[in-house]
Amino acid sequence: MSDAEPDAAADREQIRPKDHNPSAGPTPTGGDGPRPVRQFRMSRRDRVGDAICGALARVGIGPFHLLTTRGRRTGLPRSKPVVLVIQDEQRWLVAPYGPVSWVLNARAAGRVTLRRGRERREYAIDELPAAAAGPILKRYLGVASATRPYFRASKDSPVEDFVAEADRHPVFKLTPIADDRS
Repeated sequence: MSDAEPDAAADREQIRPKDHNPSAGPTPTGGDGPRPVRQFRMSRRDRVGDAICGALARVGIGPFHLLTTRGRRTGLPRSKPVVLVIQDEQRWLVAPYGPVSWVLNARAAGRVTLRRGRERREYAIDELPAAAAGPILKRYLGVASATRPYFRASKDSPVEDFVAEADRHPVFKLTPIADDRS
């Protein structure tokens, strides 16, 4: 290959250098081989998707809720569309991309606000231990299929596989904060 010819493999690596991590290792139960796990990097496409999902949450369409946290450094409100796991009356908030900014803000504040349509409510958060988070993560993968590339476990994996990677995907139990307005 001459110096004038571009190296296609090098170009692909430069475009998305850490988007895909093939050395993530095998699935926890030792599947047929390594299951690559994507590392989250916010792209322009993600920002457009968040804007669309946020707009849908504001009008109450789809599975989306608009999560608002206070910035841990600035104190300013920060919003992000999220998908909750809801069973009976209990709600859980899952961080499919790991400890990203909203997770750090929520941990620092100890509370979040969720909005869906005209309904807005504050919740106290309680981070679950891995054993309790595993079943919630499995259920989340069935609800939010777009996040599957960020998990080592597949939707058909046993709960133990989700428990094994629960440290990479924080799960928060949401407890409504009583409204003192009369």
